[in-house]
Amino acid sequence: MAGHSQFKNIMHKKGAADARRSKVFSKLAREITVAAKLGVPDPTMNARLRLAIINARAENMPKDNIERAIKKASGGEGENFEQVRYEGYGPGGVAMIVEALTDNRNRTAAAVRSYLSKAGGALGESGSVAFMFDRVGQIVYQPSAGTADQMLEAAINAGAEDVQSDTAGHTITTHFNDLNEVAKNLEEALGEAESVKVVWLPRTTTALDEHKAEAMVKLVATLEDDDDVQEIYSNFEVSDAVMHKLTAA
Repeated sequence: MAGHSQFKNIMHKKGAADARRSKVFSKLAREITVAAKLGVPDPTMNARLRLAIINARAENMPKDNIERAIKKASGGEGENFEQVRYEGYGPGGVAMIVEALTDNRNRTAAAVRSYLSKAGGALGESGSVAFMFDRVGQIVYQPSAGTADQMLEAAINAGAEDVQSDTAGHTITTHFNDLNEVAKNLEEALGEAESVKVVWLPRTTTALDEHKAEAMVKLVATLEDDDDVQEIYSNFEVSDAVMHKLTAA
């Protein structure tokens, strides 16, 4: 396991998920509004909006919040937000990609640069680390969705490229251009997914010791607290022993 998913496991075990719920809802609402503004406010005709709503539901975002975010697009709000990608390095030379929705590129770039610098990293140029990752579609289901064999059969029939199953759930990978079609096929066979996203998967990982791993966890937490930051990806990896120490702290 590597990157942001490992950070998520650490934060979940620390009980931080509930404390961040309001922040998560705010970011989900922004994505919904932007998606509706860029396309049409109808998820059946707007793939990006449909995926944003699926992910909002997975976080138990209230229906009223979702509808309010869509209505903001009709009122002209969110029209100045643009998607921006930042690339750089974190503690121990970890490669990082930070995606943001911002109405002020200069403000967000300065903030991301500051976070990385204070953590011992640095903001890089566009393309400086993206070549270390693959851009893919990722669909996640809970363990209760089916057995590993059932998920494999469903994924093959849906046109997916790979599926990984463990006690945490089922992660299905697709070519990013096929994500919406595969997600629809899987929904017909298995029901709504827990999340449907285009993500950056690292091709290789960078191992961190306990000290640098702790710094990395703090850096990602700081980035997630920034209202403009939507997603964070990295190629960091820690051993089971270090993971145990971090989750027990």
